[in-house]
Amino acid sequence: MLAIRIGLVAVATMLLGPTPAQAAQSALREVELGVTTSDGLTLPATLRLPANAGHRLPAIVLVHGAGPGPREDFRAEAEAFARKGVATLAYDKRTVGYSLVQRDYSRLADDAVAAAALLRGRPEIDPAGVGFLGFSEGGWVAPLAVTRDPAAAFLITVGASGISPLRQQSWAGATKAEYAGLRGSVVNAYSRTFYRLISGLGMFPEAYYDPGPALRSLTLPVLAIWGAKDVQSAPVESAVAFRSFLDAAGNRHYTLRTIDGAEHKLHTTTDGYDRGERLAAGYPELVASWTADAVAGRAPATSVDGVRQQTRTSVEMPPLAWYESVPVQAAALAVMLVGFLWFAVAGCWRRLRGRLGSPWQAWVLAVAGLVAALGAPVYLRWLLVSLSGTPTTNSTVDPGTPLIAGRPPVWLALQVLSVVAVAAGVATAIQLRRRSAAAEGRLRHGLLLAAGAVFVVWAVHWGLLLP
Repeated sequence: MLAIRIGLVAVATMLLGPTPAQAAQSALREVELGVTTSDGLTLPATLRLPANAGHRLPAIVLVHGAGPGPREDFRAEAEAFARKGVATLAYDKRTVGYSLVQRDYSRLADDAVAAAALLRGRPEIDPAGVGFLGFSEGGWVAPLAVTRDPAAAFLITVGASGISPLRQQSWAGATKAEYAGLRGSVVNAYSRTFYRLISGLGMFPEAYYDPGPALRSLTLPVLAIWGAKDVQSAPVESAVAFRSFLDAAGNRHYTLRTIDGAEHKLHTTTDGYDRGERLAAGYPELVASWTADAVAGRAPATSVDGVRQQTRTSVEMPPLAWYESVPVQAAALAVMLVGFLWFAVAGCWRRLRGRLGSPWQAWVLAVAGLVAALGAPVYLRWLLVSLSGTPTTNSTVDPGTPLIAGRPPVWLALQVLSVVAVAAGVATAIQLRRRSAAAEGRLRHGLLLAAGAVFVVWAVHWGLLLP
């Protein structure tokens, strides 16, 4: 009889919807607010809390990851936490002063502090129970916000990095490239050399931000969570760094957790590169129960649990040395273009006028060197765009073409052209020593050989002459 009753209840639920008790449990109330920043902006915000909530709820300010930050991006997390009894405030990330080439973690932290102040003024919220949850890039911003908010009750991070942004991005790029099957010098050129140049151009803001000082000052309860399949934040190294920083602070109430089957933002995943629509099992429950304990003065003692995966170790990303600086690289490119192009244009003009031509090896040097010098940065830029996106639903990691010995055909062709250019340069120098030429010819060939010499150094730097 009991089995029949359970079956009837299940059928009724399917046909009629949830019971009033179930509906009350899952129902939420949303309040539209605005966060006023220190520089006078108003950031639209949404407060979510249980519909039948009373007063003095614990609350979390949700701090954005990198990129555009509409508060709608947090709907799944905000609703899940609110259904567990923790109010959440999600606000639109500022667009003034934040872009691909401009951002200031200090200003973003001030925005989060302003959001926390707004929460504390709400009658539904316990003013002593407001903390911060930083996602990804927010894992650098939220700890900084805590250091500026004496009333902060706790800190939670999700997919936070314990290393600098440039080093973390290089690691993520190399990991993704190797997952796509790339091997050899193209991985280093794409994930290290090219990123360092981007930083040198001023196009990677906060590249060398150090998360250590903020974390080393925190003694309040801290919960740091990673997905076991996080491929964006060097999770093993980040957990080690967090533990070191918090131990240095004398923190006795930090919890480091890994959730199985989860990716960077703690959604379900098969390999870390696709992102399911559902949050990972146990994630909302962990945040809600830990927050309730922290606010009630029952913050758990320090613990570390879970196994993360990390297939490679991140490497230091020092600023460009003088010999690889942007001005030097620009000068090298200019020398190559002038030498190769002038030789080709002047050589064609001489042929049209019936004058004595240059050795065929010189033409090979000019053409091969020019194509490689122009093609390599263009191809690396394309590779950066094609591989550096963040996971999305049903996304794949694909270099776009079949690989040959772990090299995309375009990169392999550029490497072959580079070797041909070097060999042609040596042969050209030998040939020119055996023949005399007019002053104009000596100048043209001299510039060509100078461009060839610069090309050798440049090609080694960019990995075109490396395996």
